[in-house]
Amino acid sequence: MGEHGTWFDYLNRIPAWTHFNEWAKHKLGRGWTWQMFGESGWTLTHVLITLMVVLFATWGAFAFFRGTKTADQGLVPPRKMNLRGFFEYLAESLYGFVEGAMGEANAARFYPLIGSLFIFILFNNLCALIPGLSAPTDSLKTNVGIAVFVFLLTHIYGVKEHGLAYFKHFLGPTPALAPLMLPIELISHIARPMSLAVRLMGNMMADHKVVMSFFALVPILVPLPFLLLGLLVCFVQALVFCTLTMVYIGGAIEHEEH
Repeated sequence: MGEHGTWFDYLNRIPAWTHFNEWAKHKLGRGWTWQMFGESGWTLTHVLITLMVVLFATWGAFAFFRGTKTADQGLVPPRKMNLRGFFEYLAESLYGFVEGAMGEANAARFYPLIGSLFIFILFNNLCALIPGLSAPTDSLKTNVGIAVFVFLLTHIYGVKEHGLAYFKHFLGPTPALAPLMLPIELISHIARPMSLAVRLMGNMMADHKVVMSFFALVPILVPLPFLLLGLLVCFVQALVFCTLTMVYIGGAIEHEEH
């Protein structure tokens, strides 16, 4: 198994999976090339690992939910750290994070979105530290999807909050500045999903390269500090992505004070 190999590569030995993979490549694969976009390295590995992460998060959510149905309604934490306790601690910490960034009024409204994004990105990042897996977030295929999702939701929330008057802020404070402000605002907003996707991909790819380089040189003990550093990178990148998401949404729904 090479640097980019995963346990899912063994699925290629199954004829049914091979046929499905070829069919998916024909239907969904990119056939065009342009400048830095060379031939597409088609793979469904990031989809399978993402599905595994979603199933794990769903399992944790059900464990959390079952904890609320106990006699104490989940007020008393379990005696030992288990899946329920881990997700309860994670959920409580995330709510405090969202409340501190967006305020008490908006925390309950946007917590499900921000919390889900954080858990999804964090566990996808952490897959890079597990032997035989890779991080789906070191690919633009995954990152562009969640970045565009955030981009669309930002403007949807803005329109819901202000109506069509939301688009007035693209024109600047005065009509005289509209010809100058409109292209600037459009470029800055279009750059947001690009920066979210590329920043996450670049950091996760670099972290993966560093860890694998030291594993290739000295596979015993020496890579441990870099694995710990990788753990910090995984957490920080999920935190940065969600912080920027809250900033974008907060800017879209805020009301100007006169």
